[in-house]
Amino acid sequence: MFVTFEGSEGVGKSTQLRLLKEYLEKTGQDALYIREPGSTDISEQIREVILDKKNKTMSSMTEALLYAASRAQLVREVIKPALENGKLIICDRYLDSSVAYQGYGRMLGADTVKRINAFAIDGCMPDVTVFLDLAPKSNWRGDRKADRIEEQPDDFFERVYEGYLAEIALSPSRFVCIKPDFDKYATSKHIIEELKNRGAIK
Repeated sequence: MFVTFEGSEGVGKSTQLRLLKEYLEKTGQDALYIREPGSTDISEQIREVILDKKNKTMSSMTEALLYAASRAQLVREVIKPALENGKLIICDRYLDSSVAYQGYGRMLGADTVKRINAFAIDGCMPDVTVFLDLAPKSNWRGDRKADRIEEQPDDFFERVYEGYLAEIALSPSRFVCIKPDFDKYATSKHIIEELKNRGAIK
């Protein structure tokens, strides 16, 4: 099974991924944990270029193509081999992030981003996508702006969030939409139960 986690900035995604990993390890369930962009030597180098605050002149199309390039390497080097070996993959972001952030946030258009990434993913789509559904005005991001993406203006993140909702409407059966609770453990329990219901974990 290929499971991805999605959401805007500051929704608690990293915390929920950590809690899921703790649960799977505690219950003896093996999984491969990866992130986007990254998780291969080449992809991590591309990640540094994308997120570097010095690269303020990077065009939106360049950004989209770099994400796709990182993804192409990850799919071929890690994801496809792992799936062929029957492994459970837990991925922090994937194609939906590009569609939301570059397609909607950067206003390149969802179809444009999907066409670019059709080459990158080579037909490899998640079985289940957990979406932490928290609007930008309600998130827990605060003033933290650690990289080039996080320092974008509020209207950018509003478009990203609307983009996610639009994509969920197109593929509702793939998404598990979770409203994060202030109690992170309650949220984690909800995610685990939903993944069990989908047959992704035990």
